[in-house]
Amino acid sequence: MMQRRQCSAALLALGALPYTSAAQPRLPSRPIRLVVPFGPGGVADLMVRIVSRTLSEMLGGPPIVVDNRPGAGGVLAAEQVARAAPDGQVLLLMSNANAVAESLFASLTYSTVRDFAPISLLGRFDLAMVVAHTSPLLSFQGLLAQARARPGQLNIGTLYSGSTPHLAAELLKSTLGLDVQLVPYNSSAALFHALRGQQVDAAVDMLAPVLAHVEGRLLRALVVMGGRRAAALPGVPTVSESDAAASGFDVTSWNGLAAPANTAPATIARLSAAANAALASADVAQRLQRLGVVPEGSTPAELATLLQRDIQRWAGVIARAGIARP
Repeated sequence: MMQRRQCSAALLALGALPYTSAAQPRLPSRPIRLVVPFGPGGVADLMVRIVSRTLSEMLGGPPIVVDNRPGAGGVLAAEQVARAAPDGQVLLLMSNANAVAESLFASLTYSTVRDFAPISLLGRFDLAMVVAHTSPLLSFQGLLAQARARPGQLNIGTLYSGSTPHLAAELLKSTLGLDVQLVPYNSSAALFHALRGQQVDAAVDMLAPVLAHVEGRLLRALVVMGGRRAAALPGVPTVSESDAAASGFDVTSWNGLAAPANTAPATIARLSAAANAALASADVAQRLQRLGVVPEGSTPAELATLLQRDIQRWAGVIARAGIARP
């Protein structure tokens, strides 16, 4: 309901934006550069390209050029945008990786809070814990029973250290008091290969790369890690449903838009309304859902609150796991 109200409000606000009036200026007609901290072809990149086409239309036509700048956990892309002129022409695809980087890296050249102006949330990504389809672990409760019966012996694979799946697994360990070994891999493909080869007992990854393997009966999903069941796997329970000690457990990944700090409030408001209106498009929503993305807009203030909350949450997880980097 909140998303529907936000989108309706965004459409009303968009109707009052300056570009609809000949008496007031448009955004500059030169291209808007959207810096994306992920490589081409991934889920985040595809999501951005879907949204940016409609976002350009909502803004009155300035083309949006996607500039992929992967590396260093999103730090390289964030540095570029933090140094850019605050004129609305350079934007950042912000994510919970930016919240993680605030505590993961001791030597950032920017402040995630002070050097960016949040615009709008774009969508959320579910995570799942999976096992090989041939695994004797048939449920999350069965996995927990084995972990507690054999302390330190159960191996759970994740993506690389400091990734959202890795931190989600660390948070799960501390929430449930589990003594399990986390084994990081550099890619989903390597992680799934290890899982099917019985090098790890279970794995935590983003839902998007997991789905095809679940549908192909190569993997079995035990739980999803968000606060509610994933639309793509309605029969799979949440962590919170599965164990009373994990009540309220809610971990999803997210992407949003941000601009350099000191961008004019009117420009931020216009971009936010346009982003929410783009997400309200049935075509955009359907295409995002096919990617495993739950489309969700927000106000700039709501995205700022989400960012602050995740900075605090992951700071604690990183400190407990001892994985901070210089």
